[in-house]
Amino acid sequence: MPFAFDAYVTDARFDRSGALMFALGDGTVRWEDGSQVQAHEGAILCAAAHPSGQGLITGGDDGRLAWSRKGGSEVLAEAKGRWIDVVASSRASGLFAFAAGREVVVRDSNNAKMANSLMHERTVAGLDFDPKGRRIAAATYGGAALWYAGIAEQKPQMLKWAGSHVLVAFSPDGRFLISAMQENELHGWKLADGANMRMGGYPSKVKSLTFLDRGRLMATAGAAGAVIWPFGGASGPMGKQAAEVGFQEGTVVTRVAGTPDGPRLAAGLSDGRVWTADLGAGGVRFVKAEKGEPISALALSPDGSRIAWGDEAGNAGVGEAV
Repeated sequence: MPFAFDAYVTDARFDRSGALMFALGDGTVRWEDGSQVQAHEGAILCAAAHPSGQGLITGGDDGRLAWSRKGGSEVLAEAKGRWIDVVASSRASGLFAFAAGREVVVRDSNNAKMANSLMHERTVAGLDFDPKGRRIAAATYGGAALWYAGIAEQKPQMLKWAGSHVLVAFSPDGRFLISAMQENELHGWKLADGANMRMGGYPSKVKSLTFLDRGRLMATAGAAGAVIWPFGGASGPMGKQAAEVGFQEGTVVTRVAGTPDGPRLAAGLSDGRVWTADLGAGGVRFVKAEKGEPISALALSPDGSRIAWGDEAGNAGVGEAV
C-alpha cells in the first residue's frame, strides 16, 4: 500500500498493537488509516515508541518533545531555542529521554515530576537505554557516557574512544555497547571489562543498526549489503568476521530493521528499493523493487509479518514481509 506524504519521512514505527505510524518532516504524525495529528510547528527530527506501547514520542526543531496518539498530541517537554534531535525510551522501566545539544533529560512516563538533567562536555548525538531501562548511554565526542537513568546527581562512566560517536546501542543481553562513528566504522565495548572492539571496513557511514535472533546477531547499514556481526558466545563479535547479506552493486544499505526473537531482516537502500530476508534460510526478496529516493525510515511489525518504509522525498509504503 503506497503513501505520498510530500515531506521527508523521519521515522516509521509499529506500536505494540501493530498500528503503523509515520513521523514526517512537516511536523505531522500520520497513521496507516489516514489519521494524523500536528505534533510540531516545524520538522520532526527524531522519534521513539512511547514506553506504554501507545503512540509516538517525537522531537522537533521547534524545541518540543511531543507524545502523539490518535486524536491528539501533547507536549511533554520543551528546550527553548534548541533542537530536540535525539530521543530514546524503555518499555521495561517506563523511562524516556531526549537530547538537546549537550543536555540529556530523563523523564518517567509514570511520574511527571521526574526530570533528571545529565550534562555532557560535547553535543549528544545518540541515546539508548540498557535492556532493564536502568542505565542510559549517550554517544558524544570521544566515546560514550554511561549514566544511571534514575539518579539526579552523579558523574558518568566514560567509555573512551577517539572520534565523534553518532549512534549508540546496547546488545539485548546488556553485555556490549556498540556505537557508530562519524568515520566509516563502528566501535564497541565489552561492559564487563571495558575491552574495546574496533569494527571497520565500511564503505560509508553506518546510520542504522539492529539486533535480531534473540541478540545472537547484529545487522547494520553502511555497505552494499547488510553487514551481519555474530554476538553469540562470551566474547560476542570480538575476533570474529562479519558477513554481508543481500549485496547489491552500485547501491548502499541506508536502513535496517530486524525481529528481536527471530532471524528476519529488512533493508532499505539508497536507490529506494527494500528487501527482506530470513537469515536462517538465505536469499533476499524485494518487497519494493522500484527505484527512487534513498530510504530514510524502515520498520518491521512486532511479529515480523509486515514491513513499512519511507524515503527522503515523502514516498512511503507498507506490505507483507513474508
